[in-house]
Amino acid sequence: MTAHNPFDSTLILDGIRSWVEIETPTEAPEQVNKLASLVCSLYRDLPARIERIAGRDGCGDHLVARSAWGQDAPGILILSHLDTVHPMGFINRLPFMVEGNSAFGPGIYDMKGGAYLAYHAFRQLCAAGSQSPLGITQLYVSDEEIGSPTSRGLIEQEGRKAKYVLVTEPAREGGKIVTGRKGVGRFEIFVKGVPAHSGTRPQDGRSAIRELANVIQTLEAMNDLRRGITVNVGVVKGGTRPNVIAEQAYAQVDARLPTMADADEIVPRILNLKSRSEGVSVQVIGELNRPPYERSPAGAALYEHARALAAEIGFELIDMFTGGGSDGNFTAPYTATLDGLGVDGKGAHTHYEQLYVSSLEPRARLLYRLYQTLR
Repeated sequence: MTAHNPFDSTLILDGIRSWVEIETPTEAPEQVNKLASLVCSLYRDLPARIERIAGRDGCGDHLVARSAWGQDAPGILILSHLDTVHPMGFINRLPFMVEGNSAFGPGIYDMKGGAYLAYHAFRQLCAAGSQSPLGITQLYVSDEEIGSPTSRGLIEQEGRKAKYVLVTEPAREGGKIVTGRKGVGRFEIFVKGVPAHSGTRPQDGRSAIRELANVIQTLEAMNDLRRGITVNVGVVKGGTRPNVIAEQAYAQVDARLPTMADADEIVPRILNLKSRSEGVSVQVIGELNRPPYERSPAGAALYEHARALAAEIGFELIDMFTGGGSDGNFTAPYTATLDGLGVDGKGAHTHYEQLYVSSLEPRARLLYRLYQTLR
C-alpha cells in the first residue's frame, strides 16, 4: 500500500482481480462460497464482526460484516452481491486483463468492482484510526442475479434497521448514480387445450397455442412507453408436432413498473388473464419480484449530500432513473437509498464486460467520505 495514497487505483485493482478470478455463477454455490471465504478472511484483522448465513435452495452463503461500533442505533447499510451471470469457464473467454483505461473480467463491472470498493473504503476508515459517526453494516448476498430469492428477507430486515442504504451496483452512462428504479414483475403462463389430429379431426381440438396468441396480444396492449410501463413476453413454448393441435403452451413474462400505483394496476391485470376460447384454460402465476424504487425526500437529500462530496473530490455526480432492478428496490420504500455507487464501465452481462480504471479512486473516495460524514 502506498503511504501517500491509500486509494491508489493499481492497489484497488489488484484486490478486485482476486475477486474476479474466483468465478461465481449464482448456480454454483460452492464457487460463491469460495469467494465468501476470501471476503471473510479480509475482515479478520478489522474491527468488525462477520456473520455467515448458510445458503439454501441451491444458492451460496450470505455475509454480514458489522463494524465494532455504532450497532446500537440505525446506521449505514451497504448492499453488494458476490454472484454473477457468467457461467463457469467464462473467464477463459474473458480473462482478467487491462487495456488502457479498461480492466476486463466476468462480473468486474456488475458488481465485483463495486463490492470491493465498499470493503476497501471500510478498510481505509479503520486504518485511519477513526470511527464513522454511524455504525456500518456490509451485506454481501449470493443470489441477486436471479432476483434475490433467498436474501430478500435479510435485505429487508437489515434495511429497516438502517438510516441509510448504499448500493454498490455499477454506475450508469458515464458515472451516473441511480436514485430510482422500476419495479420488476415476473410471471409464468400455462395454457391447456385439447389435442386432436389437425388433418382428420381438427374440429375436436382446442389449440393452446392459439389461445396463448390471444394472451400475448392482451399483454402487449399493456405496454405504455409514455408512462414507462413495459410488459415483455420473453419466452414462448408449446405444442408437440405440426400435425397435432397443441394441447399445451407456456410463456414467461417480465413487467417493468415505475411506481407502486402502476404495479397495483398492472400486476392484477396479468394475474387475472382469462381464456377467450371454449375448452381452453389459462393459469398465471407470479408476482412483483422487486417493488419500484421511487425517489423519496430522504433519498433526494442523501443524493444531494453525495453530490456535494463528489464535487469536493473533483467530479460531478449526476443522478438518473433506470429500468433495471437491484436489491436497492427492497429498501427504498422505507429507507433513504442511493444506488449505482460502484465502478464506472460498460458491458454488464456481456463478453466485453469492463470497468474504467480511472473511476476506482474517485468512487472509492466517495464511499469513504460517505462513511465519514453521514450522521
